[in-house]
Amino acid sequence: MNLMENLAKYIDHTLLKPEATEKDIRRVIKEAIKYNFATVFVAPSWTKEAKKLLEGSKVKLGCPVGFPFGMETIETKVFSAKKALEDGAEELDMVINIGRLKSGDYDYLRKEMEAIIKIKEKGIIFKVIIETGYLTDEEKVKLSLLAKDCGADFVKTSTGILTTGAKVEDIKLLKKVLGDYPKIKASGGIRDLKTCLEMISAGAERIGTSSSIKIIEEYLSKRLQR
Repeated sequence: MNLMENLAKYIDHTLLKPEATEKDIRRVIKEAIKYNFATVFVAPSWTKEAKKLLEGSKVKLGCPVGFPFGMETIETKVFSAKKALEDGAEELDMVINIGRLKSGDYDYLRKEMEAIIKIKEKGIIFKVIIETGYLTDEEKVKLSLLAKDCGADFVKTSTGILTTGAKVEDIKLLKKVLGDYPKIKASGGIRDLKTCLEMISAGAERIGTSSSIKIIEEYLSKRLQR
């Protein structure tokens, strides 16, 4: 992908605030279509409505699983993922069970990832949210390699709610460990063009942000000034 041609295709336009109304959902869908973002992410209860609003566009629909804490049982996450897919989601971002990770229970985390991967259909993108702000570098590496082994499509830095979010050094570490696959999604605290471009330069191939419009308009303005 040529960054200078289309930054929008790096961006997952996101609205996951609990107070988001139907009017808000309609707005972000319109924005996603206008700028042709990679995906638009909404809460599970809005997925079916969002799918209808996206009809005829190239923008994919994303839905979180286990958001934001990741503490649900594996069975609950599988049910949530199945429901999201039934309602039209094309990308699933699942928060891992951080408590299990901190307990060193990597077998549980493997089962959790594999359970979601098992049900996803061809063409569905599965991202694993590892919440880097809670992890040591050793945990980041071990968990990312586990996600790679399980067949995840992306490793995502964070929800953007629980911790400080994406950091350039974490993107560089994950890129060094993972290589070209799984891809890396930087999320959390990305609110301006400079930070967005730094994440991409470090190796991120997706950017999750609720500041998409600010970022893309700044980007387009700079292009026009050339």
